[in-house]
Amino acid sequence: MTARQTIALLRQYESRNITFIEPDGSWPIVWKRAQGVHVWDVAGKMYLDLTAAFGVAAAGHANANVVKAGQRQMATLLHAMGDVHPHELKAQLARELSRLTFERWAKAHRQASVGGHQRGKVVFSNSGFEAVESALKTAILATGKRGIIAFEGGYHGLGYGALNATHREHFRHPFRSQLREFGHFVPYPCSAGSSRRQVAQPKIRQPATGNHQFAGLPSVSTDEVERKIRQIFRKQEIGAILVEPVQVRGGINVPPPEFLPLLRKLCDEHGALLILDEIYTGLGRTGKWFACEHGDVIPDLICLGKALTGGFPLSACVGRADLMDAAWPASDGEAIHTSTFLGHPVGCAMALAQINEIRRLKLVDQSKKLGEFLLQQLAILHPPSSICVTTRGLGLMVGVELRLPDGFPATTVALQAIKGLLHCGYVFLPEGGHANVISFTPPLTITKAQLTSAVRALAKVLDHE
Repeated sequence: MTARQTIALLRQYESRNITFIEPDGSWPIVWKRAQGVHVWDVAGKMYLDLTAAFGVAAAGHANANVVKAGQRQMATLLHAMGDVHPHELKAQLARELSRLTFERWAKAHRQASVGGHQRGKVVFSNSGFEAVESALKTAILATGKRGIIAFEGGYHGLGYGALNATHREHFRHPFRSQLREFGHFVPYPCSAGSSRRQVAQPKIRQPATGNHQFAGLPSVSTDEVERKIRQIFRKQEIGAILVEPVQVRGGINVPPPEFLPLLRKLCDEHGALLILDEIYTGLGRTGKWFACEHGDVIPDLICLGKALTGGFPLSACVGRADLMDAAWPASDGEAIHTSTFLGHPVGCAMALAQINEIRRLKLVDQSKKLGEFLLQQLAILHPPSSICVTTRGLGLMVGVELRLPDGFPATTVALQAIKGLLHCGYVFLPEGGHANVISFTPPLTITKAQLTSAVRALAKVLDHE
């Protein structure tokens, strides 16, 4: 099929809210195959992928060892029975995730235990938002408190539970009447990025609908965040704080180093759980196995997904074993939280192979080094005087924010640049509530030469805006 034929079928048979289609046919491309850091469209054109397909392809698209693991598993056991008759790979992956999180953290801290136990226990799911909802259910079972604190700009998925913690009104507003809202939002503090032609005070242009959207809101200090959180704790029954260590959909927002330790302290003081949404940031993306390690913070629960399998739907909520045992009752033959494809054998096989590939290829360290290199390369961007550029990031999670001289988000410029880059053979995505942040989240297997090529292409496109 040609791209035009595929798009025509989607217009006929897919909900029109899913795939954005430019009337002139310039967006989207139709993927045919992917390998390493490249993808090919149905016409055979090759593109350098700076998205890793939403961060999934951390060890490269179609990593040979990950693919083989999935193929072998498909040939022996394609599907098992979730919460009834288990398979061995589910047990092995649960143990591996415990070792990679709470057991490794306990060893690093030279503790006999972390929060009373040095192991983790796992609830498997299919998508990222389901892992978040597993964490939210754990929080209310453990504390008996329905409220949670989340953050402006935060994105935790679009299921009805996770939607209570996803801030942007674009996602929440159409369904608000069906939500029993239990999320309380506070500002997310951001570290200053590297900027050129920076205007004095960023401004917010409200969308035509009047709905508030987060995109580069004026920065707040951690002291102000602490004040607001303490105020909520005084007035509400709060069972957990849910946070992304780096906000991705919010605009690659990197908090100051004292932020996560502050949240850990506040949770300990008020008997609340600290839930880290590391669905995007986990498994090496930020130059550490998990982004919380930049602040030396151990959560009570951590949510994982995206890069976990390299391309198969599987996610996990990993919590302290003592907490999980206290919160969740032993099964009496009917689990109170499960799904048909829970701990799918193919996903578990691929996840074990993916983790091994991240280790074997030393991709965590590579992400750190290449991220530093990328920020250095971006620092030499010389945008036209009509654009203010700010760069920020951790590891291979980097954002290039574009603003106009008056401080308003340069949404049109950013989207035109991304479309121009696609035409030149580079796949990028916009982030932020106003889509004015061009993000770099490539496969961790990318090279310096490929990053340099992408930065030069970006500079060339911006020069023509």
